[in-house]
Formats: sequence, C-alpha cells, structure tokens
Amino acid sequence: MNALAHSARAELRRLLRWPATWVLGGVWLTLQLLFAFAFPYIAYATGDPDAFQGGPMDQLLASMLPQSLPETLIAGTPMFGGAIVMIFAALTVGSAYNWGTWKTVLTQGPGRGAATGGLVAAVGVCVAGLVAVSTAFTYGLSLLVAAVESQDIVAPAWGDFFASVGGSALILGMWAAAGLFLGALTRGPALSVGLGLLWTFAVENLLRGAAALIDGFDVVTDYLPGSGAGSLAGSLTAAGGGDGTPGVLDVLTGTQASVLLGVYVAVFLALTFTLVKRRDVA
Repeated sequence: MNALAHSARAELRRLLRWPATWVLGGVWLTLQLLFAFAFPYIAYATGDPDAFQGGPMDQLLASMLPQSLPETLIAGTPMFGGAIVMIFAALTVGSAYNWGTWKTVLTQGPGRGAATGGLVAAVGVCVAGLVAVSTAFTYGLSLLVAAVESQDIVAPAWGDFFASVGGSALILGMWAAAGLFLGALTRGPALSVGLGLLWTFAVENLLRGAAALIDGFDVVTDYLPGSGAGSLAGSLTAAGGGDGTPGVLDVLTGTQASVLLGVYVAVFLALTFTLVKRRDVA
C-alpha cells in the first residue's frame, strides 16, 4: 500500500506539471463555454434560435440558467468530454512507454502492479478534478447569464444535480479507462490517441448506422461503450436523448447504462494491468 501511495503521488505530481493536462482541461472548459452558453446566448440575443438550435426563446434562455445545470453539465460528456479524457489517459500511458519512463520506474521503483495502480489512481484524481472544476465553471456561467438577463436564480433540483455529477464522473471515468487500455495496448501515444478518436467519432456511429439496416445487430450496438455513455446522459436529460445533442442516446435505461459503464471500467482496467504486467516495456 505504501508503494501504491508513493507511486500515485509521484504520478499525480507529474500529471499536474504536464502541459497536456492543462491544455486538454482548457479545451473541455472552452467547449462547455461555447456550446452550452456562448452560441445559445448569441441565438437568444439576436432573436434567431435557428442560428444555434430550434425551440422557443424562453426554452433557449432557460437552458442557460442555474436550474438547467444538471442537463448542461452532462450533455457534452458522452462524446466530446469522453474524447478529451480518452486522449489524456492514452497520452499518459503511451508517453510512459515512448519516453522510457516505465523502464526507470520499474527498475528503481515499485513493482508493475503498484506502478500501474498509482498511474490509474492519478488519472482518476485528474478526472474527478475535471468534473469538479467543470461543475463550478458551468454553474458560474449560468449565474452570470441569470444576472445579465435579470432572471430569478432558481437552484437546480439537488437530486438531479448529484445524479448528473455522478453520471458525468462515470462517463468520463469509463472513457479514461478506455484510454489507459489503448495506451498500454499500443505502447505509444500517437497510435493510441488515433485509435481512440477513430472509435469515438467514426466506428460506433457507423455500426449504429448499420444496425438500422441489419435486423438484430442492435443487440451489439446498444451495448457499445458510446451507447452506454450516451444512454446514461440521455436518461438524465429532460429530452431523454431526443434533442439531437451529439452522443446523447436513449437506447438503454439509466440503470442499464450505469451497470454497463461499470463493467467497461472494470474490463478496461483489468486489461491495462494485464498488458503492463505481462509485456516488455520496450
């Protein structure tokens, strides 16, 4: 346990000093700012909701206010947030191989299990921190919109709020675990990131398109990682995945999606530990 704790602290210190950590975090916050607030507010201010998304103007404004925080927080996590944390996790493991870090750590430091566990724990802390910062950032922007538009500040339903925070953490955690697995599988940053983005933005969408043409194929596509993440997000939004938000689906119930994501986290982490332990680090 001491070796694991020391390894986790060392990895966390490395990640917090790594520019990629802050750049990717900044990209996610920028996307939240643009797509959840800036573009909708421009559409609202100009009186043209079709400039961003259809719907009555009062609904467009309400989507940016504090009472809509649960939906705003989780809507972007299945696709864009997931892609960002997958890149981060894949780079974390892949660069450890590419830079020869694993050779130094495993020669002079703890065993492979403790070293891998410390890295996984450090990535988990970073993902949890991203969720916390994103929540505070989104809430602050919603308060700003309410103040500018002289709207009453109505707190979100706290049950929905905590469900959204937990759902966001589970979705991002699953994609982070997938990134760790890809980094260990390819033993390099470039290929692991490329494979992750290809799967997230292309392969799953193509498979879901094929499911519309092949009877019974949806038994497979409904249980893909992206389907589980999108369904969990869809179960926590009022539109239930039917508002056209990229990556948000309604193919599974919230309970089914949560269990599926938990299984994927366990499988991806088990595969990551196995790959690091059994293969040469070179």
